[in-house]
Formats: sequence, structure tokens, C-alpha cells
Amino acid sequence: MDFLRKLAVVAAAGALAGPAAAQDYSWKPDRPINIIVPWSAGGSTDQVTRVVAPILEEALGIEVVVVNQPGASGSTGTKAALDAPRDGYTWTANAIANNATYAVTGLVEDTSIEDYRIYLHVANVPVVSVNADAPFQTFSELLEAMESGSVTVGTAGVNSSGGMALAAIKESAEGDLPGARMITYDGGNPAVIAAASGEVQVTTQLAVEQTEMIRAGRLRALTVLSDRPLEVEGIDPVPPITDFMPNFHVAADYFGVFIPVGAPQEVYDTVDQVWQDHVMNSPELKAYANDRGAVFAPSYGQDALDQAMPVVIAEACARVTRGEAVIDPSEIGIECPAE
Repeated sequence: MDFLRKLAVVAAAGALAGPAAAQDYSWKPDRPINIIVPWSAGGSTDQVTRVVAPILEEALGIEVVVVNQPGASGSTGTKAALDAPRDGYTWTANAIANNATYAVTGLVEDTSIEDYRIYLHVANVPVVSVNADAPFQTFSELLEAMESGSVTVGTAGVNSSGGMALAAIKESAEGDLPGARMITYDGGNPAVIAAASGEVQVTTQLAVEQTEMIRAGRLRALTVLSDRPLEVEGIDPVPPITDFMPNFHVAADYFGVFIPVGAPQEVYDTVDQVWQDHVMNSPELKAYANDRGAVFAPSYGQDALDQAMPVVIAEACARVTRGEAVIDPSEIGIECPAE
């Protein structure tokens, strides 16, 4: 039984038993909390949110519901969370770089990371994998095909981790890889399935979305967007992209849940304490990270923002370089380094 099926069994048992009694926190929610995942089920954000939700549920003594609301590179569900009443009962989940940069590309106007209290849990890394029957045996061979041929790449959209990974690879390659053609899906899971089935040849989605398909032999991992190999049980070590592109810029891609600002202060004080008491050393979250190729890295508040700023800056400023920005990142408090 794979990790996600084990998780489903545990979650189902917990649902039958009902949430545990809340601990003595200042906020005592009296109705279910919704966490909007702005991507389809099975992707990286959905997976880890379904690990974290039962931890929160047990601590708060109230049901925590994960709601999938995909669309427009994650911006549809994100806007729904921002538009909901600011009462502490509607949260969202994502990669922090998305929430911090939606305004830069115009997907969600008049927003910035300052619109949220931040709670991070893991960092993820994209992996470049090909369909098992694809002719490319190494990342170098794939790059050659992307330079001179036509290669289809499945991602969850331009604003997804997979889309940003492909854009970063193109930036680092001479010639901009004109043969790489991105095909977009409503989430990382359908993009990975498309590559495993042969609907597309390649995917650049996150390791956590690909590990089961790689273990099953339906995908072949060629490189990880990191400066060190990816080592996950049951999979041969995946070489780092810096072996092929020594100057490739690597920034950890942090994921978390985000509570829009404007709720009563006791909401944030309580969730801060829950994060400290239950998430920072969660064995369930550690097991998920170890099994799926993620990095266990919980933090919250200002510490979380400080930890994640390198990827926020990198993604916001890359939008400018690629001509995808509709506003300058400085308008939402992100300063790009001088050229």
C-alpha cells in the first residue's frame, strides 16, 4: 500500500471518530475550517495539505475541510480565499512564490504576500522526467531535442512549479530551447499522468507528484532542479541540474497554508501555537517528506517569510525577465537585484 493510500485510511478512520477535543487555545472555532487548494486533487499542494489538515483538526477540535478549486494557474481558488469573509474560517494553500507573485502577472490584482499570515511545512523540488518509452536517456539528450526538435512538456500552467521550472531551464540554456512546447493541465497530478501515459513526452512537475510513477517505471527521472542529488527510497539517485547547467540558480520552493489577514488576532495567535506544538515536529509530515522526496521545513510568521524570500524574489523577478510581468515587483514590496 503506497503512502497516499495509507494516509487515506488514517484520514478515514479519523473522520469516523470525529475531531479530538480542542486544546486550551484562545480561539475555539465553532464550525468547520475550509482550506482552499487552488489546484486539482493529487498534486503537490493537495497531497501535503491533506497530511497537515488532520494535524490541525486534532489540535483545534473542529473539522478542517480541504476544498479543491483549480483554475488559472491556481489564481481562481486563491482569489476565492481572499474574497471570503475575513473571519478565520477560510484559508488557502500553495507554494508561497505563487501567492507572493500573482499580482506581478495580473492573475490576482492588488495582492501581495502581506495579505496573509504564513505557515510553511515543506520545500519541494521539481524533477525533469520523461515517459518510460521516450528516447531520451539523459538530460543532455533531452536538451538537444528541445533545441532542434519538438518536445511536449506537461505542467500545471505557467504559474505552477512545473511551469516555472521549465521557464528557468529555458533561461539557463543557450538558444531558449525553441522546441520545448508546454502543454498545461489543471494540476500537477494530471500533468504527471499525461507524461506517464505518453500524452506528453516530459514533465517538470515536483518530485512529490512524480515519485510513485518513477517507482512504477512509468516515468524516467533525468535531473532534479537542485544542487544535490535527489535520494528517495525505491528510486535511483537523480542527478542535480547543476551537473548539466553549472550556473543554474537554485532556490528552495516552500509550500504552506495561508490565512488572509483581517481575522480576529486570536485566530493567528492560536494557529501560531498549534503550528509550534503540533506541526514543527510532526511525525506524519516527516514521513510524507521522506517518502515523497520533499524537505521537512516547518516555520511560521516572520521566520517563514524570511526563509522563503529567496524563492519569492527569484520568481517575481524572473517574471520581469521573461516579459510576463504586468506590474513591477517593487509595487508589492519585492526588490529585484540589479543586473
